[in-house]
Amino acid sequence: MEAPLPVGAQPLARPHTVEGMEMKGPLREPCTLTLAQRNGQYELIIQMLTKEQHFQDIIPINSHFKCVQEAEETLLIDIASNSGCKIRIQGNRTRERHFEIPDEERCLKFLSKVFAAQEALLGFEDSFSSMNLYKKINSQNQPMGIHREPPPPPHSVNRMLPHDKEASNKEQPKVTNTMRKLFVPNTQSGQREGIIKHILAKREKEYVNIQSFRFFVGTWNVNGQSPDSGLEPWLNCDPNPPDIYCIGFQELDLSTEAFFYFESVKEQEWSMAVERGLHSKAKYKKVQVVRLVGMMLLIFARKDHWRYIRDVTTETVGTGIMGKMGNKGGVAVRFVFHNTTFCIVNSHLAAHVEDFERRNQDYKDICARMSFLVPNQAHPQLNIMKHDVVIWLGDLNYRLCMLDANEVKSLISKNDLQRLLKFDQLNIQRTQKKAFADFTEGEIKFIPTYKYDSKTDRWDSSGKCRVPAWCDRILWRGTNVNQLHYRSHMELKTSDHKPVSALFHIGVKVVDERRYRKVFEDSVRIMDRMENDFLPSLELSRREFVFEDVKFRQLQKEKFQISNNGQVPCHFSFIPKLNDSQYCKPWLRAEPFEGCLEPNETVDISLDVYVSKDSVTILNSGEDKIEDILVLHLDRGKDYFLTVSGNYLPSCFGTSLEALCRMKRPIREVPVTKLIDLEEDSFLKKEKSLLQMVPLDESASERPLQVPKEIWLLVNHLYRYACHQEDLFQTPGMQEDLEQIIDCLDTSIPEKIPGSNHSVAEALLIFLEALPEPVICYELYQRCLDCPHDLRVCRQVISQLPRCHRNVFRYLMSFLRELLTFSEYNNVSANMIATLFTSLLLRPPPNLMARQTPSDRQRAIQFILGFLLGSDED
Repeated sequence: MEAPLPVGAQPLARPHTVEGMEMKGPLREPCTLTLAQRNGQYELIIQMLTKEQHFQDIIPINSHFKCVQEAEETLLIDIASNSGCKIRIQGNRTRERHFEIPDEERCLKFLSKVFAAQEALLGFEDSFSSMNLYKKINSQNQPMGIHREPPPPPHSVNRMLPHDKEASNKEQPKVTNTMRKLFVPNTQSGQREGIIKHILAKREKEYVNIQSFRFFVGTWNVNGQSPDSGLEPWLNCDPNPPDIYCIGFQELDLSTEAFFYFESVKEQEWSMAVERGLHSKAKYKKVQVVRLVGMMLLIFARKDHWRYIRDVTTETVGTGIMGKMGNKGGVAVRFVFHNTTFCIVNSHLAAHVEDFERRNQDYKDICARMSFLVPNQAHPQLNIMKHDVVIWLGDLNYRLCMLDANEVKSLISKNDLQRLLKFDQLNIQRTQKKAFADFTEGEIKFIPTYKYDSKTDRWDSSGKCRVPAWCDRILWRGTNVNQLHYRSHMELKTSDHKPVSALFHIGVKVVDERRYRKVFEDSVRIMDRMENDFLPSLELSRREFVFEDVKFRQLQKEKFQISNNGQVPCHFSFIPKLNDSQYCKPWLRAEPFEGCLEPNETVDISLDVYVSKDSVTILNSGEDKIEDILVLHLDRGKDYFLTVSGNYLPSCFGTSLEALCRMKRPIREVPVTKLIDLEEDSFLKKEKSLLQMVPLDESASERPLQVPKEIWLLVNHLYRYACHQEDLFQTPGMQEDLEQIIDCLDTSIPEKIPGSNHSVAEALLIFLEALPEPVICYELYQRCLDCPHDLRVCRQVISQLPRCHRNVFRYLMSFLRELLTFSEYNNVSANMIATLFTSLLLRPPPNLMARQTPSDRQRAIQFILGFLLGSDED
């Protein structure tokens, strides 16, 4: 028995109802779909037919309604198609629902009526031109007081604004091919609009004019000081006001709390100083501010330009040790000004004369890890280089390859700057294409900006007597960029650095609306004509990918090409498989994962495999393997299936402390079948189960190790060689060293750990971070927070840890207390060590991670601090 129609709803003269099943993952629930009319409006009524009762949902058929038939689409897929008819339905602000109709003929007839009802709403006609369509829509909507325009021009190749979608939805020509309507999403689909945007961006030169704007770019390392004078000599030094200000600071706050992303009062102090110092001949409005520890970037625009700025997004990347300490790294703001995309990056790279390779690595890390999430865009993620203009400023920390400070100062006094610049590390690295290879820098005519005695113009007179250097730089890449000035500002003496500025004339693409409308209408006509005549098609250079000997934290790449061998522009994307929320497993990534291609255009796709701390444990245990199938979907075309396979080499990183204590040999020598997975058990169950487990080594009588040999090797190395190491646990290691250290611990029991002391220190932190259960087990997390100031109770909590966790905690605390006795040499403080190690040893359970408050974090730090400052008594 069918459920009744809702009050006021009338089925059509000939009722259009089909019976089927709604697909909810593995479940199938019986239902009927009915096309009805109420008060002149069409509705789709979904009636769920369960044994107990009937449920009914009503979806209005309006401009937001979407209905896609998949039965014919499956014929285009490279696998055998299923019988029956599958459809997807989505209404305004409702989730997409999937249905299967066993009677394919009735389903097609039903869908044709649904599409006819939808077209009746939109008032489409069989014959039209784009201009006739605009006239028709305008005439229909005039009584309602609505006037529709073509969507505004694209801000980049792959972006669509929300109001673009509304206009495009209403202004697309009707396609009269009935079968095409059955296996193509209706014209409200964002993919079709994305392709039109892609075409418009390719024809951009036909409708834009280049107009010049003044950009002021400034950078200053303020050495943790507060502003003690006005900034006008720096920010208001030109007769004409800039159109845009881009102001970057480094070392805004040097406090320990700031190093770990806590709030800083210095942000407000310097922000207010900047606002007071802006050019007096214009009014400005803040576009955006972003801060990471001591790096802050502010963007201001003249008020009359502010409305032409859109799609503003920020991002930060910490390159300090493990990314836990953001004292080094970069912050950025990207935005669109008129029709030109900008990315402004402010960075503070690694210090010390000899560490130019570490600075190069910081630059590469920022480029690789900085990705902007831009809403309402076909490609939601953009990296730094995918912008028309990139300006990179900051304390890049490149020094002079001359160790004699007196010789350098003598050449400066003679104004022989060109000779000095031949020894400039940044110039050398750019020439060798090791960093900033694609960037341009203006001619330097000012003396080095580092290092001075604070509050003076005297070179560094401390015992270290730093060699002067041009640490503070401004570079750019892009077209239509003309630098007018590049200078330092000696008047400001707050810091041991001098501020630097550059003034640019930048050609910005400004849209001519009349020309844009013409190109838009032409593009729509061409698109519709081609859509009616051709189906899209792709050619893949390969479909099988094998990754051999995949290791923890070692990136592997495999590349292939996809080519549009059809006659119509197409949109491709990797899509999730059935019941999956992501298109791939967490250790895999495709770049780019979607895009648009014109006929005969080819794009390179990179498949990247990278095992991080988030996926290492399930790979170590054998719960997951390097196996996946990717679905490359072609809109209006078929799906292509790519197979990914390979082998993974287990690592001690990401293996539980319990399992490691029972391994006397390196993990690569232990058969995979003997690796014990303890992740899903609570620590109490683990403690109990340990008594029943067969040891991993041959001799069952051997007792487990007191602490994992890997932790002992790392800590013992640091104790023997690194207690006097300057900035220990504050300077990141080198990637090459870290790979060697991980391999060494996985394959051998070395007499000495390879790599620098900084690399060994970071390897220890990475090891602790990757543990599936932290040293202080999740179940004791809250108890630790409840008693941070009572050391006796804190010790009682630690005594309740499983034996191996308890031993590791006491061993680490003993080492760290010893390390603090050398703080005069290694620059290590108890607060810094407590803050860093708390995030590794005392982590909140995964379900509480997002709810951790600053107060929770402070109490956790106090818990660890008590052990660092207390005695080693149990």
